[in-house]
Amino acid sequence: MALMPILVVFVLLVAMRLPARIAMLVAYFVTAGLALFVWNAGGATVAAATTHGLIVAVTILFIVFSAILLLNTLKESGAITAIRRAFMDISPDRRIQVIIVAWLFCSLVEGSSGFGTPSAVGAPLLLALGFPAMACVMSVLIIQSTPVSFGAVGTPLLLGVNTGISGKEDIAQAIAPMNAEQYLLQITGDVGMLHAMIGFLIPLILSAFLTRFFGEKRSFLEGLKVAPFAIFAGLAFTIPYFLTAKYKYLGPEFPSLVGGFVGLLIVVPAAKKGFLVPKETFDFAPRETWDEDWVGTLPEDKHDGELGKNISVFRAFAPYAIIIGLLIITRVVAPLKAFLVGDMTTIKFPNLFGTAISSKIQFAYSPGSILIITSLICIVLFGMKSAQVKRSWA
Repeated sequence: MALMPILVVFVLLVAMRLPARIAMLVAYFVTAGLALFVWNAGGATVAAATTHGLIVAVTILFIVFSAILLLNTLKESGAITAIRRAFMDISPDRRIQVIIVAWLFCSLVEGSSGFGTPSAVGAPLLLALGFPAMACVMSVLIIQSTPVSFGAVGTPLLLGVNTGISGKEDIAQAIAPMNAEQYLLQITGDVGMLHAMIGFLIPLILSAFLTRFFGEKRSFLEGLKVAPFAIFAGLAFTIPYFLTAKYKYLGPEFPSLVGGFVGLLIVVPAAKKGFLVPKETFDFAPRETWDEDWVGTLPEDKHDGELGKNISVFRAFAPYAIIIGLLIITRVVAPLKAFLVGDMTTIKFPNLFGTAISSKIQFAYSPGSILIITSLICIVLFGMKSAQVKRSWA
């Protein structure tokens, strides 16, 4: 019976292909019914758990809003266009391009924003580089693996896992002498290790799939020829990713952000100098020979084209450095962290409906606040006009 809610979601989403809003609502009522009539949880407990879930949802939505705001700000300011322009000048080899854009840059975007934004940003970038639309979609979806557990500045672990282990007496006894925060850091390290063990091969898999399904020869071998560079790019991401995950003073906010940022700093200059880049350049066949299924349409950005010309690559990437810096300061500087998670900045909901279930919201400590602060800094950093700011917040 405990698996029933999960089975309901699976059947409705996968088998019947119903919208998530319907599937999850039905699953909620099934779970509530089981809690009331099978598990004898009591009405107060169900109401308290429901309220706690709504509070957690508000916390997640705050991060989603902030992530979308940052993405819109980068688009409207022209920073995304500046980044796109920089990628066009790195290498003519499509395998190198897809590794840098999809693997490294989209992992960085996943670490900072998550919630599908790597696809929203990465696919148009690859399309602008001349990739078939289907190849763009395939590429950005393949990399949605290693960085995802720490996506949106750690939301899956900070809210998904942490909500499940915090304030639970049975879990507290099981993990003693560690507390929930220490246990979360241990989980972060373990997740980072598991991902890193296989994640360094993702760029090679990505390259092989690109040449097999979109190359003129339809060959995996063409993609595998870039193995030295692909593994180099994989390690350039996964090593800082793993070390950050294992560092006990940081947390799940950092691995994907740091891995993507450091990886780009290492791999882009190396690619420009031809380090480990194959002498034989891979490109797609002429466009007129492409399969109809490959071609699609993605909307062009109407606002940032001209502005992007005045933004240097370093300035375009500065917001990501700001996010990392603010995260480090707020997570490592003990007095500041104590204030951000203290009573003055925490909204508490103790003993909901007279039960042992409690909840809280810490907007000041939320990664969402850092994303909003970074978005506000971007207004000054890129000299955005009021119309651009309005479009970013719309």
